[in-house]
Amino acid sequence: MKSSPLAAVAALALACLSPAAIAQAPTAPPPQGVLTLSASASIEVAKDWLQIVFAVQREGVDAAQVQAQLKQALDLALTEARRVARAGQIEVQTGTFALHPRYAAKGGMNGWQGRAELLVEGRDATGLAQLAGRIQGLSIARVGWGLSRDARERVEGEVSAQAIARFRARAESHARQFGYSGYVIREAHVAASDPPGGMPVPMAMAQARMANAPAEEELPVEAGKATVTVTVNGSVQMK
Repeated sequence: MKSSPLAAVAALALACLSPAAIAQAPTAPPPQGVLTLSASASIEVAKDWLQIVFAVQREGVDAAQVQAQLKQALDLALTEARRVARAGQIEVQTGTFALHPRYAAKGGMNGWQGRAELLVEGRDATGLAQLAGRIQGLSIARVGWGLSRDARERVEGEVSAQAIARFRARAESHARQFGYSGYVIREAHVAASDPPGGMPVPMAMAQARMANAPAEEELPVEAGKATVTVTVNGSVQMK
């Protein structure tokens, strides 16, 4: 396919341009009237999802024996937990199951130590608290309250709407204060913060509590509230 004479002339003219001439070519001016701002909204909501982590630690000179002890303790706890498991209400899953070499203070391996965990969680706080009193052989390592997925999605949707409305109102107000009649959004980012989780219970303290507690004693729990915050960051072009 033959090129046209005009295309050939244009290509020749471009090739003849020096690097200095290209560098001095005018660039687009930076955008004017761009405003960067943020807005946020928060809602306090009752926590509805309880999570309890049980753990057991064993150690000894024989790896197979330590592993068998961990497995036995975990099997017994699982059997008890599975009796009351119900989807969404009391959910059961295993956690860490690990075996590591144990070393003496002066160096050198002198045995093995291991840890196994069991996690139970759900909306049925009463059932979970009662289950915690029936689990034998494992100690409570961590207890935490949070929001279930559907509760979080419902709340985040409401808070996001409030945060976006505040962002738009703030952009409108600032644009008019700067002497503009309106604005268009250039970019926006919406982010939700996660409420803090539960606090860990030191293993020695948990073991002491369980050892001194009567069998079948229900774990005392109180849900409290979580604050869900959504922040909108972005920029607008004032018009």
